[in-house]
Amino acid sequence: MIDRRTMLVSTVATVVAGGTSARAQTQTIKLTASAGHPPGFLWVRVMEEFFIPEVDRRLAAAGKYKIEWTKAWGGTLAKVGQESVAIKDGVSDIGWVGTLFEAARFPLQNVTYYAPFGSTDVALVSKIITDLQNKHPAMADAWNKNNLVYLSGASLDTYQIFTTFPIKTLDDLKGRKISAPGTAANWVKDTGAVAVGGNLNTYFEDIKSGASEGALAFVTGGFPARLHEVTKHVTRINIGAMYAGGIIMNRRRFTGLPPEVQQVLREVGGQYADRFAKLEMETAATFERRMTEAGVTFSDIAPAERKRWADALPDIGRIWAADLESKQRLPARAVLTDYMAALKSAGVDLPRDWGK
Repeated sequence: MIDRRTMLVSTVATVVAGGTSARAQTQTIKLTASAGHPPGFLWVRVMEEFFIPEVDRRLAAAGKYKIEWTKAWGGTLAKVGQESVAIKDGVSDIGWVGTLFEAARFPLQNVTYYAPFGSTDVALVSKIITDLQNKHPAMADAWNKNNLVYLSGASLDTYQIFTTFPIKTLDDLKGRKISAPGTAANWVKDTGAVAVGGNLNTYFEDIKSGASEGALAFVTGGFPARLHEVTKHVTRINIGAMYAGGIIMNRRRFTGLPPEVQQVLREVGGQYADRFAKLEMETAATFERRMTEAGVTFSDIAPAERKRWADALPDIGRIWAADLESKQRLPARAVLTDYMAALKSAGVDLPRDWGK
């Protein structure tokens, strides 16, 4: 007859063996995440502090899979403008891709940059671009043909102008050198200013050295880039929130993952967009306050001068659309028209309709 002590030992052994078996069944997946910018920039910080931990939390709750992350931020694997190539080629598995700096690969995703002076609502602009990608197959194809899977997108808070000199009217820009990223250089054409190429990683030194006298930037990027240390004036011209890119994954790597892991990545990607939009606006307000405390003067340009600025620019929307349609046969005109229509439908007051 089996005594109670023998039964207890047998039970404990069974529980321990079961626990060991459960742990043995947890599969570890190794992924490398990358970004051209460091975590000081919000889009990378939210990826590091929310997206990755939330994916880990959900997988841990299910108990079947866990991810061992290698984080390569700040251009250690992929420089700004080369993020999608690193992911496409498998150098990185997943990361932030800034479509702003890769306009040649993702031309239609840059529609917001060819329709400036739109909405300052980050969440609205992100939603509109998501809707456009669902409506226009050519936008989704840009990811597919580059061996990429789109998990989430985000827009940057409205662009302002950081300068070493005050601005009250458009005339104050005449002859001034203004740093502008990629397609945003279009925003100073015919204003009297001279565009200087660069990005948030280069603006500080460019302005400090005198290579430029200011930069077009958004507050959540301008503060970590330390622009407030080399410019003492920020003029709120509200060029608008701009779609800038998102979290992207290597397609081959993504499709090779278990379906449960794919689902978690997509679900958390959707949450990332919402979390980012909320934090973007909160952080912009915080950074503006801290810049003011550091001695920066914020001022608002008059609505008439804002319209004057918009009207001074070339017809960049039409030129952009015509170029893409003639050279790449992309439905740029339809995308631009739909973007402007969505802004109007949302009640945005537009100083210029780029879709006409």
